Amino acid sequence: MFETLAAQPADALLALIGLYRDDPRPGKLDLGVGVYRDETGATPIMAAVKRAEEILLATRTTKSYLGPEGDLVFVDLLKPIAFGADPGPRLTGVQTPGGSGALRLAAELIAAAKPGARVLVGQPTWPNHAPILTSAGLTVVPHPFFDVARQTIDFAAVKAAIAAAGPGDVALLHGCCHNPAGADLDEAQWDEIAELLAARGVTPLVDLAYQGLGRGLDADAFGTRRLVARLPEVLVAFSCDKNFGLYRERVGALYGLARDADTAATMRSNMAALARVNWSMPPDHGAAIVRTVLESPELTALWRDELERMGARVRAVRAALAAAEPRLATLARQQGMFSTLPLTKPQIDRLRAEHAVYMAGSGRINLAGLQVADVPAFVAALAAVGFPG
Repeated sequence: MFETLAAQPADALLALIGLYRDDPRPGKLDLGVGVYRDETGATPIMAAVKRAEEILLATRTTKSYLGPEGDLVFVDLLKPIAFGADPGPRLTGVQTPGGSGALRLAAELIAAAKPGARVLVGQPTWPNHAPILTSAGLTVVPHPFFDVARQTIDFAAVKAAIAAAGPGDVALLHGCCHNPAGADLDEAQWDEIAELLAARGVTPLVDLAYQGLGRGLDADAFGTRRLVARLPEVLVAFSCDKNFGLYRERVGALYGLARDADTAATMRSNMAALARVNWSMPPDHGAAIVRTVLESPELTALWRDELERMGARVRAVRAALAAAEPRLATLARQQGMFSTLPLTKPQIDRLRAEHAVYMAGSGRINLAGLQVADVPAFVAALAAVGFPG
């Protein structure tokens, strides 16, 4: 049987990890892997998370299954974080293994409702978006979103793509902290997109993976909340992996807004049935941590404070880069951990070979991989390879 399989290319970022690890040079910079790092270069366990785990260790009495919907208290406690005011029984949701699991479940739910549905996907986007969607049998329709050379959103192209779509089509939108561009829609643009989606009958699928790591929890949720307030149907794939630092625990949720409560109940029954044949039951520990934090006002306040400091650190790096090099000024206007620089492959190769700067081949950099003290060396390395080209 398996002799018919073709070898698949290795994940480029995983290969980059190995190259970085084996590089003996002092001062090497890892701007590739997309995890938050603190001012010491570590990806720490948040204090609120550690305290929640201590509570769970002392109080939990079972490791029995949760059911395919997962921890529904966890799902409910996340609602005010993502949505602000509760939309009521029109909004339903289930726990998923991370944001990727939420996206996969959303794709299968869309495919169950409309096989082969078209999904508008702005470019560039997270590399796993298209494979997740197409593996569920959906049709990806790419359109321009971010002009890397000009470092600006092509908003006219976004509007044109939605204007050419119609009922039964889906638009994939980054809720905040765009990965890989860092370029977020402003409030006026979100308003315009919401009105256009409503007029065309297009359903948004929001990937909300980095809430709190941009401008703050509420500001980062503006677009999602505006869509929920304006539209009859919305899907939101939510991840706690980043804003709770629970990467390896795989903590997420899929939310669906329907036209009425009965349709929402039907939607959740389909989510549960699809989850059952994908992963059967979601992992519990990470969701239990989040639930424990959000059930405690004290731990919630601690978590919010830690998250704000994480976001502030990334903003400080952005500001330092913009101040050090005028051609990087756009980075201060972008949000979240990622930006994509207009670098050629030879320049990226030289950065790694000559300056021990490791980044994705697309030019995407993880700002959390830099310390403010690293900025002069990084800017000098960019100048040495001829940035911006």
